[in-house]
Amino acid sequence: LDPLLELALASIPTDKQGCSPVAVKATAGLRLLGKAKSDAILKQVRKHLEEDYPFPVVDGDGISIMDGSDEGVYAWITTNYLLGNIGTSKKLDTAAVFDLGGGSTQIVFEPTDGDSLLEGEHKYNIEFGGRKFTLYQYSHLGYGLMQARNKVNAEVLKSEMKTAGKSKFVPLKESQIKNAVADVTIENPCVPPGVTAEDVIVELENGDKYAVTFVPPKKTSSDSLAGQCKFLTDLILNKDLDCESDSCSFNGVYQPSFKDQFPSTADMYVFSYFYDRLQPIGMPDSFTLKEMNDIMESVCAGSHLWDKYFTQEAHIKELENEPLWCLDLNFMTSLLHNGYDIPLKRELKTAKTIGGNELGWCLGASLPLLDKSNWTCRVTKEL
Repeated sequence: LDPLLELALASIPTDKQGCSPVAVKATAGLRLLGKAKSDAILKQVRKHLEEDYPFPVVDGDGISIMDGSDEGVYAWITTNYLLGNIGTSKKLDTAAVFDLGGGSTQIVFEPTDGDSLLEGEHKYNIEFGGRKFTLYQYSHLGYGLMQARNKVNAEVLKSEMKTAGKSKFVPLKESQIKNAVADVTIENPCVPPGVTAEDVIVELENGDKYAVTFVPPKKTSSDSLAGQCKFLTDLILNKDLDCESDSCSFNGVYQPSFKDQFPSTADMYVFSYFYDRLQPIGMPDSFTLKEMNDIMESVCAGSHLWDKYFTQEAHIKELENEPLWCLDLNFMTSLLHNGYDIPLKRELKTAKTIGGNELGWCLGASLPLLDKSNWTCRVTKEL
């Protein structure tokens, strides 16, 4: 936090610092640590801010783990505010947002008929700029990119354990994890030909962790590999779980149909890890889900074909530096198409910034704070 706070000190006039509130919001990564560890970290952050900086810390949940529903809705506010869809007297179609973090992924959109939404945690009513919005939102904890990676790799590891026997595999001790070196090599269809993923830490459901080196299968064509990897990334979505409503996404979670409840001309924005995996290998800012699937297949075809599909050396360098890029793109495609039921022909947009402002939840979380006019000012310290 300190580099950000030092920038704030340099940017805000000294006599205004005591009236410039600061809030810190943690996301799913901290939530996954458990209550004891996360509470200790948050307590220390608050202490650091209150004792070492002049900015008044927002009371109550000013230093807190953000609820997953708020995370997605704040990202929706950020995107639509920057696009000019909200905060105006005009009634405009709003963009749907898909935020892919490391530990969780969020989906938020405004259904065409908000009154038809089933009641539950997924229904979110807000008022912004004099307009009321009824949103569908859901935060899928455990389906951020890093968690999804682990789920897929765990399926591969468990399959190998059944075949080779568990005695071949020894779980790591806590002290070994940081510098673990794999003593076992496993074929993984999500690792393309010519690529090796070394010393990957894989955690199973019981908490046991293993260091594994993943290599591509030796006797399978690249086309077959793509299908096998897609099978795994579809599998972890648990799409076959019972749906207790007329429409579900994955894991049996209720979600209104995009076909029936979202304008075909409205924007769909994917960002965070979506952007981080697509932009560095040459994907344009606007593309169809089919084009995203095509670039995934190009990455997964194997490193010997990358110079055929990717014309810039920088794109190939990116792929060489991340051996699980094929897995990541497979999961992203599965999530959007199989999980959320977005048609392959649907246009998507991605960006890191709009008008010089970064996308994500932070601006959306800040706007309500700026709406509060009465702040108790702290006496500014001499720095």
